Amino acid sequence: MRSQELREHLTGKILPFWEALKDERSGGFYGYVDKELNVRKDADKGCILHSRILWTFSTAARMLDSKEYRAYADWAYEALRMFEDGANGGVYWSITAEGKPADTTKHTYCQAFAIYGLSAYYRLTGKREALEKARALFRVIEEKCRVYNGYGEAYRADFSPESNEKLSENGVMATRTMNTLLHVVEAYTELHRAEPWEPVRRAAVAGLEILRGRMYNQEKHRLEVFMDDEYRPLLDMQSYGHDIESGWLLWDSAREFFPETELAPWRNMCLDLLESVRRRAFTDHGLKNEWVNGQVDELRIWWVQAETMLGLSCGLEMTKDESWKRDLDTQWETIKRMIVDPRPNGEWYWSVYEDGSLTERPMVEEWKCPYHNGRMCLRLMGGQ
Repeated sequence: MRSQELREHLTGKILPFWEALKDERSGGFYGYVDKELNVRKDADKGCILHSRILWTFSTAARMLDSKEYRAYADWAYEALRMFEDGANGGVYWSITAEGKPADTTKHTYCQAFAIYGLSAYYRLTGKREALEKARALFRVIEEKCRVYNGYGEAYRADFSPESNEKLSENGVMATRTMNTLLHVVEAYTELHRAEPWEPVRRAAVAGLEILRGRMYNQEKHRLEVFMDDEYRPLLDMQSYGHDIESGWLLWDSAREFFPETELAPWRNMCLDLLESVRRRAFTDHGLKNEWVNGQVDELRIWWVQAETMLGLSCGLEMTKDESWKRDLDTQWETIKRMIVDPRPNGEWYWSVYEDGSLTERPMVEEWKCPYHNGRMCLRLMGGQ
């Protein structure tokens, strides 16, 4: 696996797919493409999808010094305006194909990804308006989504709380999720890199401390996934994808906010997560999805496979053990064999079964985006 191969994959496979989804009539990008690559032009458009598209094209344009990708980043930035609630603040979960509010839920997760995308756009352009929008959303999270011991999850348009179906699954209803807090910390890290700001640093450190102190289960070598409002786990579960993503991502964030002399506990936790997943779920045909109540989900999901690349790379960096590199090379070959869509106008499949046969999941919808696989390429090419 070489940087040049990843660059060619990014620029020749991933980004062209998303470029083709630009909606010239109504703005933004089309929100749904089915398994057969049919574009549904009347589908709603998700805030998470558009925030991640903004991050991807902004980061690619900055790293590759590309005017072409800058133009797509500009387009995505303008599209993100359509999700803004001028009256109550924050961004909606989704809009219609024409750009009107659709699902007006204000989820902490959505606010975080909008910060993430806007921060990357500011890093590319230096446009002060983008930074101010990101900081305004930071204030929304801290003032409207923060609760006494962390962050709430789902809110109505006026920020009154509602139930958290969107970030709950497996038959539980979580009031605290690892997934939301992980990406709040990720967004704050990107915002701090865009321009250091003490309130962001303090909030990020507090979030990191909750992840390590309340969500990390040292005995079971995992992060708890779904919790009640006192961080009591609701399910006996390990999400292999989230743990391997957390292993490298939290190490990246810890190094942004803590001095070298204070990094040992973070290194220990992150390496423990990486080693746990590698030991329990890594195979020569991709990473398993999750373990729930003793049952293993064998699906190979696009984002899990991409995050496995970054987790294995982090393990290699931390340990200098060449076995991590061998697994990294194996994982890349698996992705190319099982996950990359070989059709000329395809990208990555959402998911496949253990034997490589396709599931029925679409190629694009509100969660399926260029962020995981695009970030995989960009970071392994040497970017941050």
